[in-house]
Amino acid sequence: MTTDARRFVPTPARVRGALAFVLLFLVIVGGAMSLGVVSSTEPGAVDGLPHSTQSWIANRIQQTLPQALSQPAIIVFERRDHAPLTGAELSSLEAIAPRLVTAVSDAAPRRAASLLGPLVISPSRDVAFFSLAVPTQPSSTAVSTRVLALRKELDAVRPSGVASYVTGAPAFTTDLGQVFNGANTTLLLATVLVVALLLIATYRSPLLWLIPLAVVGLADQVSGQLAGHLAPHLGVRLDGSSTGIAEVLVFGAGTDYALLLIARYRDQLRHEADRFVAMRVAVSRTAEAVLASGATVTVSLVLLSLASMASTRALGFAGALGIVVAMVFVLGVLPAALLLCGRGIFWPLVPRVGETRHGDGRLFTRVGAFVQRRTRVVAVASVLVLIALATLGVGIKQGLSTTQQFTATPESVVGQRVLASAFPAGSSDPAFIMTRTSRLGATEAAARAVPGVSAVSAGAHDASWSELDATLNASPGTAASFTTIDALRATVARVPGAQAVVGGDVAVSLDASRATDNDTWLLVPLILLVVMLVLMGLLRSLVAPLLLLATVALSFFAALGISWTVFQHVSHFPALGTGTAFYGFLFLVALGVDYNIFLTSRAKEESLVRGTAAGMLEALRSTGGVITSAGILLASVFAVLGVLPLIQLTQIGIIVCVGVLLDTLLVRTVLVPALALWTGDRFWWPSRREDPAARRARGALA
Repeated sequence: MTTDARRFVPTPARVRGALAFVLLFLVIVGGAMSLGVVSSTEPGAVDGLPHSTQSWIANRIQQTLPQALSQPAIIVFERRDHAPLTGAELSSLEAIAPRLVTAVSDAAPRRAASLLGPLVISPSRDVAFFSLAVPTQPSSTAVSTRVLALRKELDAVRPSGVASYVTGAPAFTTDLGQVFNGANTTLLLATVLVVALLLIATYRSPLLWLIPLAVVGLADQVSGQLAGHLAPHLGVRLDGSSTGIAEVLVFGAGTDYALLLIARYRDQLRHEADRFVAMRVAVSRTAEAVLASGATVTVSLVLLSLASMASTRALGFAGALGIVVAMVFVLGVLPAALLLCGRGIFWPLVPRVGETRHGDGRLFTRVGAFVQRRTRVVAVASVLVLIALATLGVGIKQGLSTTQQFTATPESVVGQRVLASAFPAGSSDPAFIMTRTSRLGATEAAARAVPGVSAVSAGAHDASWSELDATLNASPGTAASFTTIDALRATVARVPGAQAVVGGDVAVSLDASRATDNDTWLLVPLILLVVMLVLMGLLRSLVAPLLLLATVALSFFAALGISWTVFQHVSHFPALGTGTAFYGFLFLVALGVDYNIFLTSRAKEESLVRGTAAGMLEALRSTGGVITSAGILLASVFAVLGVLPLIQLTQIGIIVCVGVLLDTLLVRTVLVPALALWTGDRFWWPSRREDPAARRARGALA
């Protein structure tokens, strides 16, 4: 064996080093797992609001009153045949009231339920309801346990032929909790299945797909454990929504980074006999793009810590930590794992030195040639297509009512609809007014005069503060209910000396919507600035980052337009959820720009040798397949959010899925190359690009 041949033989020391590296990370992972499973908490909606909002202030005052540690649950009855309730049935319903109180009470002090009034019967006698004060202590889990116990008791004691529904704030809290009960496991399994199938299709290997999936899966578990243990020390309250989206981010972005690294490693194996040298080159060539991409997403998510909403801050924390861990595992653990397996991991398509894969990049070579022949036409046409798609979003409605949150129809929603058919729609979820006891009468009179308020009744009180419950005509969470809350707040604020504030679930939804809007106006410019700075640092250019950012923003609006059309005419969603557009923008700008980073960083590298035009075309040819695979995979992963029966998460998943596909198939493949070819060397301004022929001539003279 010649000296040159021996140089390419992997030494035992190299293999042992790779093995030790993998084992070290496995020990770290095992240590993280040994800390135990950390479950996410479900903070109350009021707890997540800024402390300056009326809802938060009203809730804190309410907690000082007797019977404050309870919420009204509404138990609605109707005949299954929708006929009027008979006298015997009404008598039976009144008789079961004590058993219902017992079902949701326990022996602890201040945890006893109570009826808030007699059975209320509609004028047509087809609907009747009880209001039952359900203790809210010690946690939202305890509330759910009591509501489920109440529903079970109703199944046993209600008259035959009569249907019952538990609705109101405690019931909606319970049904929302049921959505996330095991939802993260379902989401994880669906995500793993989608990623596995797409990796198998991409690599056409029965073995290779296991390596990136295992590495990214470990990254997801480690990041989840770290987030759960660090969050309490940082004042972050994780919830099912934030941890679920963070999981999708880790799998989507982590697998994308793995695809990029493995593709470059496979290319280098066709030029290097020593796989360790090939991996070193692959990591060095992809690390800059992966780190720039990860930094863009991470810093964008870190900026969410400036948000006023606790749920937004939680998502930023969990997502940013997950992306950092994913980058560490892909750039650290994945190379060692691949090196341990040798070339055979690519079987049956094992790359050989000097091998040329026929057909590699052929499709994207043709696309590049087409763009080069009709550069300006392609650029203008692509922009016009995106603008036309964006116009589909004109007239978007935002804000889902309480009964419109679910893709399914839980019992609390059914009960609300039955109640609204016979009583004011707001009967299931009244607002409450906290006022100084000395001004109780004046505040009550003022509240009764507000349009949209159907009834006002006195609640708990002490020497300082009193509670008034206001029933609204409008359904909770609708625009009409928000208008009534605004009018109610303005009216009671004018009562001298009352210091009145308005709270309740409807008021919480209104304050959350406005806080989210304020966060959007603050964070969107900051996120765009961060992405711009990262692109400038990576590309050493000003023109290219501006063009790339403009294309990603345009693709977001196009994705929003397409998605809104789907929501209206296919899914029949009434509106976008509060914050849906913002989260869609965040993920599309932070993640969608990844593919432009992967393309343009390779184009920058190639342009130093080939020139701007040839460099961009070569970058498109060499990265087209892997970036397309990565985009399809990320879009599919976000589409998995649709397995959760919450409309807002489904909407976020669809918007990001559509946007990523637009970025992958149109913006990165056609529009960005066209803009680069159109602007020429100015694309890299103020960096200077020396003519490759002149450089070669200077090298020859030297």
